[in-house]
Amino acid sequence: MTKIKIAIAGIGNCASSLIQGIEYYTAERKDSIGLMHLDLGGYKPKDIKVVAAFDIDARKEGKDVAEAIFAPPNCTTIFCPDIPATGVKVKMGRVLDGISDHMKNYEERYTFVVSKEPEATKEDIVNELKNSGADMLLNYLPVGSEEAVRFYAECALEARVAFINNMPVFIASDPEWAKKFEEKNIPIVGDDIKAQLGATITHRILADLFEKRGLKLDRTYQLNTGGNTDFLNMLNRSRLASKRESKTEAVQSILSHKLEKENIHIGPSDYVAWQKDNKVCFLRMEGRLFGDVPMNLELRLSVEDSPNSAGVVIDAIRCCKLALDRGIGGVLYSPASYFMKHPAIQYPDDEAYRRTEEFIAGARER
Repeated sequence: MTKIKIAIAGIGNCASSLIQGIEYYTAERKDSIGLMHLDLGGYKPKDIKVVAAFDIDARKEGKDVAEAIFAPPNCTTIFCPDIPATGVKVKMGRVLDGISDHMKNYEERYTFVVSKEPEATKEDIVNELKNSGADMLLNYLPVGSEEAVRFYAECALEARVAFINNMPVFIASDPEWAKKFEEKNIPIVGDDIKAQLGATITHRILADLFEKRGLKLDRTYQLNTGGNTDFLNMLNRSRLASKRESKTEAVQSILSHKLEKENIHIGPSDYVAWQKDNKVCFLRMEGRLFGDVPMNLELRLSVEDSPNSAGVVIDAIRCCKLALDRGIGGVLYSPASYFMKHPAIQYPDDEAYRRTEEFIAGARER
């Protein structure tokens, strides 16, 4: 099989975990712990190669990707420290609304140090994507980067490369954007990556369990804390509209009767610096069972946030490559429904899983 050539916008914790994972699973460990698929449509993790990278941090810009993924303010677990040099230097990206103003008041080790190099133009990004031979561009920009994400989506369209939108800015789930990718026959997977076993997928499974076991869910909350730059960024509540919508809709879509707004609260709650890339979820569900008797469930989930997402992105990349190989463009509805919190079509998780397996096996999209 040919290599899957990826470009990445945003060399933060999530990109670090993904690149570490590609190297980690290149050894083809017998148990393949942490992978949903070792072989997906003939592609293995070792077939993924980074060919272009963009960031705005001075501590990453100009460095080899293998070095940049360990530069501050990245703070995720280092589970594969020996990454061979890639020969790919991180290029200066475009800032736009990629940094929240409040983050400028924090110590450098916790936030961005914007490079003094000139910002990239659309032509710069498009040329880099074309010249690198990238098959697809992965978006890892901060939550709330509405203008910046659309900028990179436009670059992907102009360069005619596939787009994987891992963040909650609605591109694949926006009919106008979806049409743009469909008209150019370019695959897109989005929006907002679901973790391998994170707060949202756990909340969805439990909501589905309530439905299937005849319980009535009356109210629920999901509160999350973390200490990475993502949580620091989300202290600016004005940047959270799409994030809250994405996470809330992911749970509401499972229910036969949607909860009133006052009875459901889902979203990032606070930044705790010493947690670093560890994310703690506090989940509560209140409902009624047989005889209208009340019950409640409380769960605490602690996960390393970025490896948790990388375990899903590594499959999204390979599904996107299968679409390219098969000449399929537009939204990949089945993979998106399984991998993303806010896909264009929300299928129940068991159906999304089945449809994704069928897609991998060669079934056409709807």
